[in-house]
Amino acid sequence: MSAAPLSIALLTYATKPRGSVIHTLELAAALTALGHQVCVYALDKDGQGFERALSHPVQLIPAKVAPINQVAPINIDALIQQRIQEFVTFLGKYPHQHDIYHAQDCIGANALMQLRQTQYLPHVVRTVHHIEDFQSPYLQQCQDRSIRDPDLCLCVSDHWQERLAAEYHITAPRVTNGVNLERFSPTPTGQESDLKETLGLQGSPIYLTVGGIEPRKNSLRLLTAFAQVLQQYPQAQLVIAGGATLFDYQDYRDQFFQQVQALQIGIGRSLILPGVVADADLPVLYRCADAFCFPSLKEGWGLVVLEAIASGLPLLLSNQPPFTEFLGREQAVWVNPQDPDQMAKGMLSLDPTNSSAFLNPATPILDQYSWHQSALCHVEQYRHLQAKK
Repeated sequence: MSAAPLSIALLTYATKPRGSVIHTLELAAALTALGHQVCVYALDKDGQGFERALSHPVQLIPAKVAPINQVAPINIDALIQQRIQEFVTFLGKYPHQHDIYHAQDCIGANALMQLRQTQYLPHVVRTVHHIEDFQSPYLQQCQDRSIRDPDLCLCVSDHWQERLAAEYHITAPRVTNGVNLERFSPTPTGQESDLKETLGLQGSPIYLTVGGIEPRKNSLRLLTAFAQVLQQYPQAQLVIAGGATLFDYQDYRDQFFQQVQALQIGIGRSLILPGVVADADLPVLYRCADAFCFPSLKEGWGLVVLEAIASGLPLLLSNQPPFTEFLGREQAVWVNPQDPDQMAKGMLSLDPTNSSAFLNPATPILDQYSWHQSALCHVEQYRHLQAKK
């Protein structure tokens, strides 16, 4: 006799696309396809919810927009407190109704820890995608609590599994990430020319990165490298898509645009900044590019790397975990993320006129990373947790 379906609450801090948010939605869809009852609880600050149609229930939790202050930066401690309380206030109105409460981030996990003090929550799970280096004592305490206090902590890579063991003395089972091959494909759909016209993508080669302008994405060094590429290929374009984030990186963004001006890189001509790309347009955008560049300084896993592979793009990646965990030496151009000169050489090697040696060598790994397999891993861990109590 098969085990009864689980009722699972998945918490995520946003409705805009970031790695952990996409992980939440794809995991929810895969768990639902396995017959489990899943509800996603998401903080929604613009009232628009998720862009895509979903196969499972969603509870959108109203979240106030962070105050805009032209004089002082956003008080991130106060904003995180606010976000946690928004979860607590909403969920606190309802009695326990799920077998598993699973947070994908520090905010949701801290909310569940608070709720557990006043009401019965049977099983609280947290997935650690990566560990932040917070300067704020409050944020550091929030992160520590969100890792140490749940009934079960999961992680998505060997690297972070080792870090959790060394720094928190926690054995965190690893769960896999996945890629939706129904969304991401190298096969053109006819939408590519329209999107290219809309975004002004007329150059060659076109380099794409996804994640916005922020320190962790190494945007300044990528820009410096791209300036060198322009000396050899004046028609080249760099597209930096995405950027929806909880944290305020205004100082870093100011440095970035000062560097754009100093290097005389034309925004809208050589540098394309579309911001958060519509959910339906993202797979099309990958197909508009010639290469994917992701020289991040720190990543939990890099879901966008799998998306780029599924879209047929050759890769330039930081020569460090977690990328080196799941890709071989011949499956990407590997660079030192601290070295813009090396990065520029790597980008030039991915010129579409001579990059045939790099085209699609990573495609075989896609079979190992499905959301179906990820859902099976999660269910196994959920069942183990249930058996302990």
